[in-house]
Amino acid sequence: MTQDMLFQGWSGLLRTLIVGTLAYIGLVTFLRISGKRTLAKLNAFDLVVTVAIGSTLATILLSKSVALAEGFTAFALLIGLQYLVTTGSVMWPRFARTVRSEPRLVMHKGEFLHDALRRERVTEEELLSVIRNNGSAAPDEIAAVVLESDGSFSVIPKPEGGDTANFASADLPGRG
Repeated sequence: MTQDMLFQGWSGLLRTLIVGTLAYIGLVTFLRISGKRTLAKLNAFDLVVTVAIGSTLATILLSKSVALAEGFTAFALLIGLQYLVTTGSVMWPRFARTVRSEPRLVMHKGEFLHDALRRERVTEEELLSVIRNNGSAAPDEIAAVVLESDGSFSVIPKPEGGDTANFASADLPGRG
């Protein structure tokens, strides 16, 4: 029993080396054909595809019940669906709005936008942590913080001198 947990035989290692190498080459080939956009992580769907591709690669590598051809089919399906969604988003703005969330302004001129924070389920403490991680000490040093469509935060510091007159609220995502 303990021996099986540590080593199950040379055939398993050989399979992992051969199938793993071929799966890696196949995945790189699929990604080169599909273009950089496939793994861009610009929104939640991109993140899901990236995680699913990684999970598929792990399954191909470690599950003897999944043949390499099935793994390649899964790669092609995920990348193909991602291609269709991104192409549809570019061609039809209404479709894009359906599958992609819009960025949301959560802080403006050092002030928390409580309604936006509540809608996005972000606490003030979490936002303060984002600001600190960006190298700022306090909210009054910030012109704006935007929760991007991929779930990351963009922190826009106040310009030198602290003048935010050029930051019209209508120019920032989620405002105006």
